[in-house]
Amino acid sequence: MADTLTRADVAAMIDHTLLAPEATAADVAATVEEARQLGVFAVCLSPSMLPVRAPGLVVATVAGFPSGKHHSLVKGTEARLAVDEGAAEVDMVIDVGAALAGDYNAVLSDIVTVREAIGDRALLKVIIESAALPDEAIIEVCRAAERAGAEFVKTSTGFHPAGGASVHAVTLMAETVGPRLGVKASGGIRTSEAAAALITAGATRLGLSKSRDVLAGFPE
Repeated sequence: MADTLTRADVAAMIDHTLLAPEATAADVAATVEEARQLGVFAVCLSPSMLPVRAPGLVVATVAGFPSGKHHSLVKGTEARLAVDEGAAEVDMVIDVGAALAGDYNAVLSDIVTVREAIGDRALLKVIIESAALPDEAIIEVCRAAERAGAEFVKTSTGFHPAGGASVHAVTLMAETVGPRLGVKASGGIRTSEAAAALITAGATRLGLSKSRDVLAGFPE
């Protein structure tokens, strides 16, 4: 698959992302303009930066970011407010500690709360922080996300010290929920080679802050 990917193919899979805590309104405007120039699928922005004008782009945001240690009702309220302000997709962070403890019912309840808060008004992606989880937990959390009605599972916030997306995690996630759910690889993806490997492993969406650099490595 990697040998046949074009720049347009990959651009159509990218959530061009700006989630830095120091981001300003000017940074957001620049990110939206760069996303438009690159022809990517979506922009992913902090909820406090919404609403934004992004013609031709899907607007995505985050909830419970980046720690996941927010009360489920707070995550749900944050997600609902973001959807009210124009977000079409919400990337929520699970309670990673609950997953590590094997409390998958708590993970399920957390996701269900956000799902119910936004209803069918927005697509829900579940950030599992895969680099911090053993394989068994990755599988069980992906299953919980599917049961809760999410449309995607996502590897990482990009802020966890354990690391970001890996081919191993994406493969495991895709084997668990694909093709019923999408798989978003995010965190530390800075080259076309890394992006191609993750797509080959089963990623159907990429979360990138270095979209221009990644796309430059793919042929027209």
